[in-house]
Amino acid sequence: MYKDMTKGNPLKLIVMFSIPLILGNLFQQMYQMADTFIVSKTIGVEAFAAVGATGSINGLILGLAIGLTAGLSVLTAQRFGTKDETKIRQNLAASVIISGTMSVILTIVAVIFTRQILEFMNTPAELIEHAYSYLIVLFSGIGAAVMFNLISNILRSIGNSRAPLVFLIITSILNIVLDLAFILVFDMGVAGAALATVISQFVSSIIGLVYIKKNVPILRIHKEDWAAGFKQIKEHSAIAFPMGFQSSIIAIGSIAIQMTLNSLGPEAVAATTAAQKIDGIATLPLVSFGITMATFSAQNYGAGNIERVWQGVRTTLKVVLTYSAVIGLVLVFFGRPLAALFVGSGNTEILDLSHLYFATNAPFYFLLAMLFIYRYTLQGLGKSTAPTMAGIMELFSRVGAALLLSNSLGFAGVTLSNPLAWLAALVPLTFSYYSLKRRLDGTERPKLLPKLAGLIR
Repeated sequence: MYKDMTKGNPLKLIVMFSIPLILGNLFQQMYQMADTFIVSKTIGVEAFAAVGATGSINGLILGLAIGLTAGLSVLTAQRFGTKDETKIRQNLAASVIISGTMSVILTIVAVIFTRQILEFMNTPAELIEHAYSYLIVLFSGIGAAVMFNLISNILRSIGNSRAPLVFLIITSILNIVLDLAFILVFDMGVAGAALATVISQFVSSIIGLVYIKKNVPILRIHKEDWAAGFKQIKEHSAIAFPMGFQSSIIAIGSIAIQMTLNSLGPEAVAATTAAQKIDGIATLPLVSFGITMATFSAQNYGAGNIERVWQGVRTTLKVVLTYSAVIGLVLVFFGRPLAALFVGSGNTEILDLSHLYFATNAPFYFLLAMLFIYRYTLQGLGKSTAPTMAGIMELFSRVGAALLLSNSLGFAGVTLSNPLAWLAALVPLTFSYYSLKRRLDGTERPKLLPKLAGLIR
């Protein structure tokens, strides 16, 4: 039920913990792809592009919620490292209070302002109604998404990455079945795809709660834990809200990108939607290893095994950098036929743009790999300032590059904004990681930029 990552071979622990995460993220991508694939084949390319056009807004709202739940699990992982079961339950109580409150607030705000946001983004007229129908249902079920991610993140924080995998498999299968039922049988259009997602997440959340009640006594909240949980809200918020904010910052950049894509026409939107589905699968091992490093570093930091943290980072970087090189080459040469699975081989203009997306992004996956490892490690150590600064730099770099380069390079300028943003975000993360490492190791900090070093600790 639990996995103590403070003992044993770090690389073996990290890889074994990451495999269920990779599989889980794969199933998550699969059911997200199922939405768009079924929509494309049954309703049409316009509806497919409309669902794709919602990605940045979806990331803004749900990204905040998901980032928040990830932040709430950091202290739980640290307490697990210290083997303090009482604190673990109190942390969970605080997490439930914060996530429940934010679910209500986000649902109200999102439902009220969805159409205004779509209009502000200059969503093409032929896409906006489909996009609105999809989002309004999805945002009505924010609570299900928050509950699902909180349960999964809390289980991972105590070293259990297998149960969340099972929950994701259930979610994926149920989502695909409901997609087909709501779209083909009940003719609900894109709203049916969104409803399928909400219902599948809610069902998996209930299964997760039952699993915890029966199998994970360390996470069963006692009556007295709620009072302590209220007292710990401030401590949790100091980590959770910056992590949620980081996700939102990145999503704001995505909205700016989406606005630029909307101005380039439906073909550019469809090409990006198809490419990002493949890109999401290709990079999910990088995300998974990053999430693993958050748990690994948090548990070992709580146990006082700081040297194991640095060892874990070194070995994990070797793995993800090797993977980045291989998968980057694969997408440069085979990305186009993969994109054709979504839009059809006859849409040559869309496929040409999708290939251009891969050519300008895939060679730079090594930057993204390093970004994930350093960001999640710092977050696992309870450091939120540098990751937040990285998010801000990523935002300005992505938006600035997209706006400036799109004027001269068109679609290629928009796609180049991704690697430029990764590079910008990597600068403060790398500086902060090695500055923190020197400080915790007790070595003298270099004289170069001492004020900046102190700021991003």
